[in-house]
Amino acid sequence: MDYSCVLVLIAALNEEEGIGQTLLELKKTLDKPALLVIDGNSTDNTAEIARRMGAEVLIQQGSGKGAAIGQAIMHVNDDAKYAILIDADYTYPAGYLPKMVRILEENPDVGMVCGNRFKDDMDLGAHHDVLYFGNRLLAFTHNFFNGVELKDPLTGLRVVRWEILKGWKPKSKGFDIEVELNHQVERKGFGIIEIPIEYRPRLGEKKLRFEHGLTILRRILAESLG
Repeated sequence: MDYSCVLVLIAALNEEEGIGQTLLELKKTLDKPALLVIDGNSTDNTAEIARRMGAEVLIQQGSGKGAAIGQAIMHVNDDAKYAILIDADYTYPAGYLPKMVRILEENPDVGMVCGNRFKDDMDLGAHHDVLYFGNRLLAFTHNFFNGVELKDPLTGLRVVRWEILKGWKPKSKGFDIEVELNHQVERKGFGIIEIPIEYRPRLGEKKLRFEHGLTILRRILAESLG
């Protein structure tokens, strides 16, 4: 497949340890995709590394992952066919992306394909921490209140039809962007498919904190009322 119609959006803040590996793997996996890194005013070498790897770097106005994605959507003028959202910390293997794009190519009623980190045969010991159980609790709450049945609604690996994102102005400013995006896809009349993926240890410092979980929870409740 010609991946020149695919746009990769990567929100990054102080990810110099992972951004280079992430971009290198993307370039090896996909044939000349458009790479856009939205840098949240990093104080390390994230932006410089991204530029050296051939990515366009957009300096973020404001802060937060949701705000970064919203700014990227407004910045893009080209009519891409698909947008890939992937984290900058090398946790999500790019090797799954061709399969995810192919699913969209073959299923016009599907609007987004997500990578599910929580497979039935996963090693629970590798994820036996507060973040893991917090994620599972938020997933249960998301499915109970929102009716968008997903095993991993907060995953950071997604391929979305650009027509769903084009012109979208997300309300989410932070890590709650995934919850709002799930509903954006549904409201546009498309389905969502998940595929099982491996999940690697992140390169660099963890960004998620307890307060981020509360923000996600508020977004889940807000979307259920909207």
